[in-house]
Amino acid sequence: MRSASFLTIALLALAQTPPTRAPEPANPKTNSQARAILNYLEGLHGRAERRLVSGQFTGFGSGARLTDCENAYKTTGHWPAIIGLDYAEFPTGGLEYRNVNRLAIYYARKGGLVTISAHLYNPANPRGGGIRDKGVDLDTLLTTGHATNRRWMRELNILAGGLAQLRDAGVVVLWRPFHEMNGDWFWWGAKSPDAFIRVWRHMFVYFTKIKRLDNLLWVYAPNHGPKVAAYYPGHAYVDVVGLDAYTDFVDPQHIKGYDELAKLPKPFGFTEFGPHGPQNPPGDYDYLRFLDGVRKKFPKTSFFLAWNRNWGLGRNRKTKEFLDNPWVVNREDLPPEFAAGTR
Repeated sequence: MRSASFLTIALLALAQTPPTRAPEPANPKTNSQARAILNYLEGLHGRAERRLVSGQFTGFGSGARLTDCENAYKTTGHWPAIIGLDYAEFPTGGLEYRNVNRLAIYYARKGGLVTISAHLYNPANPRGGGIRDKGVDLDTLLTTGHATNRRWMRELNILAGGLAQLRDAGVVVLWRPFHEMNGDWFWWGAKSPDAFIRVWRHMFVYFTKIKRLDNLLWVYAPNHGPKVAAYYPGHAYVDVVGLDAYTDFVDPQHIKGYDELAKLPKPFGFTEFGPHGPQNPPGDYDYLRFLDGVRKKFPKTSFFLAWNRNWGLGRNRKTKEFLDNPWVVNREDLPPEFAAGTR
């Protein structure tokens, strides 16, 4: 690695120094609203009812709309408790947060929770985009003087700008970066675990120490399958864990890795769920099968995020019965003090 700037050295030192027993949440300066939400998620799996928080993903960048949440409401009479959004702006190969933040603020003020991911563009690609590029050396993201590092820091600053706007609006974000890192389909995926952990910790320290983003709860979300815990950055850098899974069959034969993550002292959820598979779902899934599988086989689950369109709660079967079930927490069931602007 080339010589590093003072800032990079300081960030890496903070990120790599093994901490003493860190208090919960991972960022000791996490704000009171985020602490309350984390405590709530931690306590759900011990309840007899109202213990599975519903969620619905609803779009990317400037193309995001409330449509999938609205369809869920029209179909079931319930607003999903969590709205999922993503900062990726696929038409330009970059990031766009203004429209996403508008929707997030609206939903949070209505009493909902917010989770945001980012299908990050590849900083090693000078043309932008490149989400599925291969052969990226993650160490170059942190190598001062390298063009990839300059582009990466610009990307981090765009993300931080969007998340700071939500902080200033009183919105807590379940922040889910680098999702599905154990798979090989994104540029950050299937890399050396040590290199990946360095990049995660650098982002964590930059966002928490430098940018003071105290409204974030950090979500570690591999794809179900092998090596789900291999990339785990450590208890001091993660608040919530989860699995992304696309399948009709909610059981350990078809969703691998739950036991490894359930052992970690963090709330667990299905950070993405889609029936059928990752492509071309027919939209005829009986969502009571998901509830039955979670109850019997994945009991630590505190929340889920249904993916959009034909994977979603408004496009499939038995979703009203699902969200009507006493186990499920919808937006109207959340504590009213979680609404943005109430503290």
